[in-house]
Amino acid sequence: MQNPYQPYPVRIDEVIDAVEDKSLKTFRFVFLNPEDEEKFSYRAGQFAELSVTGQGEIPIGIASSPTEKGFIMFTVFKVGKVTSYLHNMKAGDIMGVRGPMGNWYPWDSLEGKNIVIIGGGFAFTTLRSSIVYMLDSANRSKFKDIHVIYGARMPGLLLYRDELYEWEKRDDIHMHITVDGTDDPDWKYNVGFVPTITEQKAPSADADTCAIVCGPPIMIKFTLPVLENLGYSHDQIIMSLENRMKCGIGMCGRCNIGKEFVCKDGPVFTMDQLSQTPREY
Repeated sequence: MQNPYQPYPVRIDEVIDAVEDKSLKTFRFVFLNPEDEEKFSYRAGQFAELSVTGQGEIPIGIASSPTEKGFIMFTVFKVGKVTSYLHNMKAGDIMGVRGPMGNWYPWDSLEGKNIVIIGGGFAFTTLRSSIVYMLDSANRSKFKDIHVIYGARMPGLLLYRDELYEWEKRDDIHMHITVDGTDDPDWKYNVGFVPTITEQKAPSADADTCAIVCGPPIMIKFTLPVLENLGYSHDQIIMSLENRMKCGIGMCGRCNIGKEFVCKDGPVFTMDQLSQTPREY
């Protein structure tokens, strides 16, 4: 059994500026030992700890999909000591990845349903993983209609822009890309906050529809009433509390909400489960 405190050694294969202001970078890692990639078996929605020797570690949602082989991918916001150091690392540098950790979106129970994915800002990482997973040729037939509502403050802050625009061209997914505002005359997508676009574009709920929501707390706060007005019950709304993740194995006690440890019992919960804990949103 893998020691949960022991990271797998990985090499940075590629570093990509994810947004125009360079506050987020996407890192592709390859495992130094091929057998470690097989051990690092994950599902869309899980996270891992990125470990930098002498600096510390940070919990980050896995942005790659289990259907993508040969690498794992994370998009990191420069916000503190470890992330600042990581942003200065280059392709070829060695570091560690500890995980995978937490639970995942309930893919088995989501099969045969319409899926509405709602995301905002840089919390789109595990949602990107989920979209790639569902669109994979081996999986697409398992799901009915897929709607994606994703927004950022401005076009230059949208993550995975090339993929967003490629998905928008497909006929087996409904993309609703939005920004809070823009003066770009060439912008051809939506303008408005994510809750407003959700109200306009999201399908009404029926027994075969579920919504997956991940984003900043203020977005979630105003999106949840919209979903409720569209008829989504609390067990049809699936949340990811990524902002509460800490050590990854429920030992430090800093991620708990009531009796739930987000690192261990989550980060994925239904609204029905969260309604039984101290209020987060």
